[in-house]
Amino acid sequence: VTAACAAAGVPYRTAWGLLRDCAARVGAPLATLERGRGASLTPLGAAIVAARARGASRLSRALSLAAVDLNAPLPQARAVQAMRISASHDVAVALLREPAHARILGPSSLAFKGSLEAVQDLAARRADIAGFHVPLGRGATQAWTPFLRWIDPKRVHLVRFADREQGLIVAAGNPHRLRSLQGVAKRGLRFVNRQRGSGTRMLVDALLARAHVAPARVPGYGDEEFTHTAVAAMIASGRADAGFGIRAAAETFGLAFVPVVRERYYFAATDERTLAPLRRVLMSARFRKQVARLPGYDIDAMGEVDRGPRSAGRA
Repeated sequence: VTAACAAAGVPYRTAWGLLRDCAARVGAPLATLERGRGASLTPLGAAIVAARARGASRLSRALSLAAVDLNAPLPQARAVQAMRISASHDVAVALLREPAHARILGPSSLAFKGSLEAVQDLAARRADIAGFHVPLGRGATQAWTPFLRWIDPKRVHLVRFADREQGLIVAAGNPHRLRSLQGVAKRGLRFVNRQRGSGTRMLVDALLARAHVAPARVPGYGDEEFTHTAVAAMIASGRADAGFGIRAAAETFGLAFVPVVRERYYFAATDERTLAPLRRVLMSARFRKQVARLPGYDIDAMGEVDRGPRSAGRA
């Protein structure tokens, strides 16, 4: 794994997080780590690597034959502009990649980034739609401040995705009886954080400031992961005692969850027409049923136009 990380330019911890994410998706581990022997592929992992190699070889041969057989240029296809979505990571948003929903969306790409980076992409026209989230209730209006530098709710169209729960992700049974971030700092437990610029990181910082807890007092505050599932995987593996994320990620790994904040996830676009296909997906019975099965989501207003900061203070 160390050699692979060096070749791919991926941090070691992130690589294990990706392997755990894949294992959770397919329902079986792809690699194992043994004391004194290092990491090795499981039979399933080895089969996937072999299948990929066979597929690449066959594709290469097919392309070679096609290059020989083609004597005339292919007709020029009409270029189709793909819709670019930059969005904060969310397990329900990831469902947009499924073929049934992708057909409604049309040509599109979905890139998971921090909330702040997503709205920056929208402002710089690197994205057509941005997905981001802000807390509800206390401190909601102030939470909009970093985003208002990049988007003007009076000019940008906002659509509700879902309200969701964020809180502490801890080991099954909550063995340390944690109830807040203050408890993590007080007991010197190992914390795993989200990356700077993510909405969850901004939320963690706001909660620490409200509790008058300096980040330096939280062991592992500087250890960053880029998705909710990667945070949960770190805790499930025993490499951290606590993290902050959504309930759905905790339950995916059989972990305990301590709710702290309800928040609202938005999609934003500068052109209302850009949101039309996305709204069709969000309001479809199939998509709503899928998200409703996930723990910690409220989808009552999914797909509705929203006023942004003027409605965020209502829980």
